[in-house]
Amino acid sequence: MTDAPDPWGERLPRRLGLGSAIGLLIANTIGSGIFRVPATVADQLEHPGPILLAWIIGGVFALCGALSVAELAAAVPRSGGLFRILLAAYGPLPAFMLGVAEVLVIAPAGLAAVASIFAAYLGHFVELGENEVRYVACAGLLSVGLINYLGIRRASVVTNLSTLTKYGGLLLLGALAFTVGDGSAAHFSDPWAGGVQLSLIATALVPIMFSYEGWADLSRVAGEIRDPARNLPRAMILGVALVVVIYVGINAVYLYLLPIDRMAASPLVAASAAERIPVIGASAASAIAAMVMISCYGNMAGGMMSFPRTQFAMAEHGLSLGPLARVSPRFQTPSVAIWTITLLSAASTLSSTFQQLAGRFVLGLWPFYSLAVAAVFVLRRTRPDLPRPYRVWGYPVVPALCLLAALGMLGNAAWTDPVNTGITFAMLAAGVPIYFLWGRKRVRREVAVAPQQQRVGPSE
Repeated sequence: MTDAPDPWGERLPRRLGLGSAIGLLIANTIGSGIFRVPATVADQLEHPGPILLAWIIGGVFALCGALSVAELAAAVPRSGGLFRILLAAYGPLPAFMLGVAEVLVIAPAGLAAVASIFAAYLGHFVELGENEVRYVACAGLLSVGLINYLGIRRASVVTNLSTLTKYGGLLLLGALAFTVGDGSAAHFSDPWAGGVQLSLIATALVPIMFSYEGWADLSRVAGEIRDPARNLPRAMILGVALVVVIYVGINAVYLYLLPIDRMAASPLVAASAAERIPVIGASAASAIAAMVMISCYGNMAGGMMSFPRTQFAMAEHGLSLGPLARVSPRFQTPSVAIWTITLLSAASTLSSTFQQLAGRFVLGLWPFYSLAVAAVFVLRRTRPDLPRPYRVWGYPVVPALCLLAALGMLGNAAWTDPVNTGITFAMLAAGVPIYFLWGRKRVRREVAVAPQQQRVGPSE
């Protein structure tokens, strides 16, 4: 490998094409949420109309976010994604806070939460105690860490296979449901009987947006996508659109196969729905458990591909420990960053519950998503000269809608669960004193925003 940067200043090789980029985004988005969150939403909204409307609204918000971040990711196609965007728009401190939050809270919590679900569903096939579930989750994370260390192409094979399996499996479930399933169109009768209560839909959007989480992850590997000016926006927009289609469609499947009261009472709603398809019948639970395991494993592999790139980018800018910027000369991956995230995530599986991990993950990310989307407005004003191969459609309405959704989620969390929300925000704020202790003089203030202005990290 050569350390010479490409025209954008990136040292990692660009090996992901459009198809692999779309596969990574879908793998990072479709995890466990669609297999369990619909039951929660059905319990909250109680009627088909509001249920499907809430999933459509959540998809619109996610798509608005992808449309917005795609403009900046294409303009700054470097490893680190949101970190690079915050650095360009606001300077070192917010970008540093994101990096610290990811390494201390967001990445370990998110990856460990998915790993715990992967291990729990393995328990359907092999009897596992509580501690054994934790050990299996830990082993799963170590395995995806190794795959990512061995090369991004190997990791992308895992995410692509996972995407094809779970997306294809959900499409097959839908096709069987409406052709040979024991469902009823009567379940959709009088879909708006309860009216539309915006407060209830706003509450339901919190778990729904957890299911849509992953729409911005592709920006973290922007430095390894071929022809980024063309492929990054297309992959982000097409990937999110495909997720929205399958999410709304599979909720229609659940509603067709199950009465709403049964749907609301089914924590394993996908398995309950599959049992209503005679050709699957008694094998439904096993088939869904296998699908969830494959989905979660691909989700872990995609997350382990994405999160280490932030730490790699931080180190290149002098905002973190120098070894994190190391590129493996054999595998051409950010090796130290990958193993750092892997070990921290594995440790989290041994010390926290799923509920704790999921809460930290969602609340930890959305403040930075808000800043990233707002950066579209900031950089339009402060850097009108920045080359923008793609400009967000529907500006300024589209990014404003995403900001509205983000602020609503954060406000709802602070109102309904002030203690845990406050703890999470305090952990995010820990980046401020760490930044000043680290030493502002060590920060490289040049911001990489255009090819002629790139500053390259330390050589390896």
